[in-house]
Amino acid sequence: MADPKGFLKVTDRELPPRRPVPVRIMDWKEVYEPGDSAVLRRQAGRCMDCGVPFCHQGCPLGNLIPEWNDLTWRGEGRAAIERLHATNNFPEFTGRLCPAPCESSCVLGINQPPVTIKQVEVSIIHEAFTRGWVEPEPPGRLTGKTVAVVGSGPAGLAAAQQLTRAGHTVAVYERDDRIGGLLRYGIPDFKMEKRHLESRLRQMQDEGTRFRAGVEVGRDISWSDLRARYDAVVVATGATLPRELAIPGRDLDGIHFAMEYLVESNRAVAGDAPANQILAEGKHVVVIGGGDTGADCIGTAHRQGALSVTNLAIGRRPPEERPENQPWPMSPTLFEIASAHEEGGERSYLASTVEFLGNDVGEVRALRVAETEFVDGRRVPKSGTEREIPADLVLIAMGFTGPERTHLEEQLGAQFTDRGNVHRENDYQTTAPGVFVAGDAGRGQSLIVWAIAEGRAAAAHVDRFLMGETELPAPVGPHDVAIGLQPA
Repeated sequence: MADPKGFLKVTDRELPPRRPVPVRIMDWKEVYEPGDSAVLRRQAGRCMDCGVPFCHQGCPLGNLIPEWNDLTWRGEGRAAIERLHATNNFPEFTGRLCPAPCESSCVLGINQPPVTIKQVEVSIIHEAFTRGWVEPEPPGRLTGKTVAVVGSGPAGLAAAQQLTRAGHTVAVYERDDRIGGLLRYGIPDFKMEKRHLESRLRQMQDEGTRFRAGVEVGRDISWSDLRARYDAVVVATGATLPRELAIPGRDLDGIHFAMEYLVESNRAVAGDAPANQILAEGKHVVVIGGGDTGADCIGTAHRQGALSVTNLAIGRRPPEERPENQPWPMSPTLFEIASAHEEGGERSYLASTVEFLGNDVGEVRALRVAETEFVDGRRVPKSGTEREIPADLVLIAMGFTGPERTHLEEQLGAQFTDRGNVHRENDYQTTAPGVFVAGDAGRGQSLIVWAIAEGRAAAAHVDRFLMGETELPAPVGPHDVAIGLQPA
């Protein structure tokens, strides 16, 4: 185990400091300062090597957390990355973007702040890339089987890497002009700079994975033709349909879904010049939705020079301490301050948007907002509490309702669940033989760690479908649910 008395000697969580707000909003670089190796070793040394490591339960990948905490404390970085890569294809992504349900499950968290698992994880992979320990792992032989993976987000990339290493010839199709899906165009650089994505894609290319950017399956090539060309197909298109806010004034100019805004911003940061880019400069910005996507919009608006930023959430403000109805090791809903929230703006809870108000030329000028009240379990605007909030730009970040389904239904006959997800069996196979689904397209909107876990699991079932047996790990089933999380 790590330091046997570590959790007794070091009782505080220590995280790398964030760069000063006035400095970081002037650029798009990641917000954290480089970590101190001594701090990381102290934090890794707090891991207790529990008899029952509940952090494994909190992580759908089954990450071997006590093992690589111990190796980090001992200064054995190369062994640590080997244990980390044994269960997680992309720790550089999860270490930056995952909300770390493993930390909520940390046994130390019963009466102390939990181990900084996520920070230890990202430090391990950072050292590994810096020292050249992340090397291609091409297969020793080819099977002669071919697989198409549609979608290049975390689920698609995980499935592709696993299947490539198993010896299959894998092509990843992406309708955008660059590979990466949500990692490329949905995540701002201040949360994850794209150089981390590029480093991993180079490794995958060197292993033999082929990438086909700028090809939209369903339009440029039909799903049925793709299935005929390949021995198996993996659908990893994500849940891209945004949840609408159908209230009066929705058709006014200046009201956009969050992803429209974030994609254009990411393209501009990458050096492109989006036509008529949605910009927050000099505007009163209102972000509707209190989740991670909303926070990404807030941070982006600050960097673009917004005049003001207001974040509206329809629900109650979460508590700062674990509530009694979400005991350890459940993943609690807590009030969190993301880096974007530190940078300014106002957060308003129990706020129901009733109407968008426009000016004489059809542009949004304000929102009419009321206090939320709960009636028969429903959240409704409370009469008599209406107020106006000035707004020149409104960003709707209320989540996603499922994958785009038209072409999958028409060209493959794929069936969908009542929740709008692609229907799949226990082996991740859809109703179309040889077509599998992984990640948000089959699960619904979820966490990046679940996407990678499902990509790995779906790859194992594809391998068995093609070869009759498999040695690939399948960390989760399609109907598994993490502790404290609602089923998808």
